[in-house]
Amino acid sequence: MADRGYSLLKSSSQLAVNSTTSQGRKRLAFLILLTIGILALFIDRPEDGLNKLEQCVAPIPPIAKPPAPLNLWASLTIPETTSIQKWLEDPERNFNLTRVVDSALSDNVIFHIETYYPSKVEALAYLAGGDIPEKYARVTIHHGGDKVPVVRNYLVGPLPIGNDTAMKPLTDIYHESDIPYNARGFISPAESEGIRALITPELTDVMQDLFGDPNIASTLDAGASGPFSFDGKRRRTWLSWRKNLPGSFLHPVGFYLYVDISGTDPSLWKVLKTVYNSQIFYSMDDFLSAYRNGTLIRLPSHPDTEDYSWSTRKRVGEPRDLDHLPGPRSVSFAGLRFRVDRATQYISWMGWGMYLAFDRDMGLSLRDIRLKGERIIYEVSLPQEAIVQYAGNDPMQASTTWQDRYGFMGGGVRDMLPGYDCPLEAVYLPATTYSGMGSIVQEKAICVFEMDSGRPVTRHTGYMKGEFGAVKGYVLTVRSISTMGNYDYIFDYMFHIDGTMEVRVSASGYLQGGYWEPSQEEYGGRIGEMSMGNLHDHSRPRYRRPSNSLLETTTSQEAVHQPWFDPIPGEDDDEWGSVSSKPEDDSKLKYPVNFQGGYAINRWGRPRGYAILAGYNPIHNTVVGSRRLLNNANWARYNLAVSLRKDTEPSSSSIWNANLPGAPTVDFHRFFDGEDIVQRDLVAWVNVGMHHLPHAEDSPNTKTTIAMSSFLLTPLNYFDSDISLDSPNATPGDDWAYDDNGVKQDFTCIPQPAKATYDAEGILREPTTVEEMRDSADMYHRVKVEL
Repeated sequence: MADRGYSLLKSSSQLAVNSTTSQGRKRLAFLILLTIGILALFIDRPEDGLNKLEQCVAPIPPIAKPPAPLNLWASLTIPETTSIQKWLEDPERNFNLTRVVDSALSDNVIFHIETYYPSKVEALAYLAGGDIPEKYARVTIHHGGDKVPVVRNYLVGPLPIGNDTAMKPLTDIYHESDIPYNARGFISPAESEGIRALITPELTDVMQDLFGDPNIASTLDAGASGPFSFDGKRRRTWLSWRKNLPGSFLHPVGFYLYVDISGTDPSLWKVLKTVYNSQIFYSMDDFLSAYRNGTLIRLPSHPDTEDYSWSTRKRVGEPRDLDHLPGPRSVSFAGLRFRVDRATQYISWMGWGMYLAFDRDMGLSLRDIRLKGERIIYEVSLPQEAIVQYAGNDPMQASTTWQDRYGFMGGGVRDMLPGYDCPLEAVYLPATTYSGMGSIVQEKAICVFEMDSGRPVTRHTGYMKGEFGAVKGYVLTVRSISTMGNYDYIFDYMFHIDGTMEVRVSASGYLQGGYWEPSQEEYGGRIGEMSMGNLHDHSRPRYRRPSNSLLETTTSQEAVHQPWFDPIPGEDDDEWGSVSSKPEDDSKLKYPVNFQGGYAINRWGRPRGYAILAGYNPIHNTVVGSRRLLNNANWARYNLAVSLRKDTEPSSSSIWNANLPGAPTVDFHRFFDGEDIVQRDLVAWVNVGMHHLPHAEDSPNTKTTIAMSSFLLTPLNYFDSDISLDSPNATPGDDWAYDDNGVKQDFTCIPQPAKATYDAEGILREPTTVEEMRDSADMYHRVKVEL
């Protein structure tokens, strides 16, 4: 019994009383009452050794056996990263590097160091028993000290650092080799300080008078709009000011500054425009003069008694019936049924197997995914990018289009909350990323867990022998969660026992709230006294109210010109047109009308393959031709695109694409150049997303129940029959019963707490204050100013 790790319950035959008389029934009732009394006695007196429950097997996974002992896609270790950084700082490299923490924008600094993945040919040869490919790192350097500042990527290797180590420009994975400095990533504290210096003492006094609140600390913070540039020739952004409160994203004050932060000299930066209460001032002097002479039309004052707690996550309302009890939880009574090899970050479950990879820009991806020993997929990477377009009638919302890769979706991963972000018995794995400030290790960056879906994969009630039965719907999930300023993204890779894989993203966190006024009514919904949630996708809702009170909501795209818009070069040019039809070009697709069709990539020369099926919210981008997404997110125009796989096209985007819509470093449309894709090595680029019409229930946070999107990869004639029947969990037994094929289900034990927490490879400096944590996480989403 102890070897099983659980105790079996008594069978019904052991408890039965064979009597058909009324006296016998009375004895049975007495026996049941007596048994209940005895059980209650045992519960009240746990020290009594009789019938004491055993503890379940600890939720520590058995060791997996990867197909090869080395994970070619693993992150660099901290010692490897440190050795590369010291090698680059050696005077022999002639880079004249400055550490980021001590740098100015005019210095040369290391922006990024990470693993450069081997070619697919090399990787497959190694997985088949060949030699280990040479290891390289990708390095990004901000050359702020050059006469013409620029950002460049380099390939450093072979690793480890030795006499043979060299470096060369890395250009073959980008369509533009030199990246304009004005499109650079946000890394240096000097940039925040330079923006903060634009707020002069006189402007601070004015902001205190206009927005100071006696009920809260007199501080404001500002979030920047994106993109910062169109083609890298300049760097500009709108700053939208907000109250520095919990959930500050929902407390804008209706004050906007358009700032020019081009170049490397913050002393040359300036405020170009100021917008307040629909009044536009083309210099800061004009705004301050209007304030001094009393011609400034003020916004309506807020009530002094306003309660701002609505934007916090404190519990509200009356407790629900029985909600004081703990909810159901998943327990693997006999031990976890998936295997993990921590050294290689390899996972196996029910015939599935995969390596994990993790990088700063995109986060978690999976490599060499096999089922029953056969490679199904070489790589699945979610996300490649995440765009968010906003609608509104103010400078911030109307001009904002985020590409969240710019904010480091992998770098935005934080430790998850056991029991909330993942089930209590989930196994957690660490992830290491590099920033200019050093390497960061998150101990609970990835969680792995198996759950019963509560729905059978197959079942039937039949009347002939062998017809009756069901198969339990177990699912393995590999998850990471990234916080990108205001939003949180939950990325799930989900594996089913029938050979189906689901890729799902869910969103939560705070809306990028706008300042509510009547002119905003068509661009979103009011969620607070002076706050609103703006429609995403740069579309606007129109409401039609039929007499039966059914509310129909539609979205459409419109061209609006506001005096505060900044002209963009080429604004009057025609929209990008469609390319000529060629074999590869025909593979940029949208889902069929009413889904009366589908797409499958056959792996062999016969109809044996995997189908790509739409899941939740199968949308594509609705705004085509926007100058803020002119050519830097062409992948978003389609539900699905299929291209010939090339090592020089590893991703549909880059972090610099966010600030280069007119001259992106990666132009997705250039992947499609008419090449033959019949029976070739292919890549499927699949879109997931949603149209988010914000509503009152989005405050304080968006709900994952509806803010989700997914797609599925499922066998299409890949197997001869349903492989889920391999599972012994509830396959048929006798004509009118089931025997679980020896897998016992009637057991109980006391669950043990999870113990699968792993140590980091190095000691990191932890932020000493909440302010440091916020500054590190929010970057351009927050510039704090004391009034």
